[in-house]
Amino acid sequence: QVQLVESGGGLVQAGGSLRLSCVATGSTFTSNAWYRQAPGSQRELVALISRGGSTNYADSVKGRFTISRDTAKNTVYLQMNSLKPEDTAVYYCNARFLTTNYWGQGTQVTVSS
Repeated sequence: QVQLVESGGGLVQAGGSLRLSCVATGSTFTSNAWYRQAPGSQRELVALISRGGSTNYADSVKGRFTISRDTAKNTVYLQMNSLKPEDTAVYYCNARFLTTNYWGQGTQVTVSS
């Protein structure tokens, strides 16, 4: 059974940092990713890491966010630096196996100005 459990969200001032963690178990995934959804907006891709380690980022977070994976711990991280108020959203961990997507429960990130 696939399980994705996120942690690490919270309230931070603009310019600060947070690190999100996602423990993903139950399968060998094709890719892992972080998405976010702000109120009134669609869910958007923030960062993705493939099984081979290739990464992709949304333009809005390039140079500020870093996605990484610790295979031994089944954990995917999102290091978020230089946070901005517009980064405020619920962040969701995603894991994909072939064409099937799995989602975590979401963790709130709030950046105050």
